[in-house]
Amino acid sequence: MFLFVFFFLASTSVIMGILHQEIKVAEPCEYTRVYSDAEGESHFENVRIPFKLADFAPPAPPISVSDSINTKALVLISSPSGWFGDWHPTPTRQCIILISGELEVEVSDGEIRRFKKGDIALLEDTTGKGHVTRVVSEERAYCIAITLGSSQDLETEKM
Repeated sequence: MFLFVFFFLASTSVIMGILHQEIKVAEPCEYTRVYSDAEGESHFENVRIPFKLADFAPPAPPISVSDSINTKALVLISSPSGWFGDWHPTPTRQCIILISGELEVEVSDGEIRRFKKGDIALLEDTTGKGHVTRVVSEERAYCIAITLGSSQDLETEKM
């Protein structure tokens, strides 16, 4: 009986600790920005979007939420292994979220980066030389492309 009471009290205190655990705001979400400068050269920039605690879905406890970002459309994109998109600007300001596969992107300043499942890129190089995109994974790449409004100010932090 003593052992049962001990385990009951111990498990209850663990559960109560979880229920009353202090909720902390999440670390900022990191993403890569691709943009064109005044001379039309494209570049990468590391950026972070901060979170704040909010009652997003009451009565659930608060969760970490970013500021709202206005969107116009959402499409799924898929390209086969080996697909190659030579120099091109992005057709519109958009956020790309890679959900499978692996991409390699080159900007006109010569830098090359690899993007894997879960990575986020904000494409803003709508003018100038643009970028090159390659599917470098063995499997097909799938992305979510979210069209954004023009020159929308996001609350971000440069890294």
